[in-house]
Amino acid sequence: MGKFITEDGFKKIKNELEKRKTVIRQGIASAIKEAKEQGDLSENAEYSEAKRQQAENEARISELEYLIKESKVVKYDKSVGVAQMGSTVKVKFNGSEMKFQIVGSNESDPEKMKISNESPMGKAFLGRKKGEEVEVITPSMKIKYEILEIK
Repeated sequence: MGKFITEDGFKKIKNELEKRKTVIRQGIASAIKEAKEQGDLSENAEYSEAKRQQAENEARISELEYLIKESKVVKYDKSVGVAQMGSTVKVKFNGSEMKFQIVGSNESDPEKMKISNESPMGKAFLGRKKGEEVEVITPSMKIKYEILEIK
């Protein structure tokens, strides 16, 4: 079974794939053509760099195509009233309030407060309701969160 992903995450992957297959691929092809026109390819740094970029781009295209094929898009259902993939969960702990969005593992971005559904926090919040206290056990500590709001 594939990985779970939010609708937004799926759209981002599809958009990146489209850009890489068109704009980026064409730009690299132009760079290779220009480098070839310079003559001797054995000592042509521009040609070597363009070929490296081409290989990197094609590898990413393959990765994105695999993600699209293997990912299961999870739709957020407002009527459920519990934390689920795509939910933004507002919590309180140690007197502070924070908001986290629960996303698929390949969408997580801790700096943007996007946590994976497979992380200790994501697992602990899934299926919980507003007003519940949740204990999250991480490798280094236990943290108690109070769920203030789910959107």
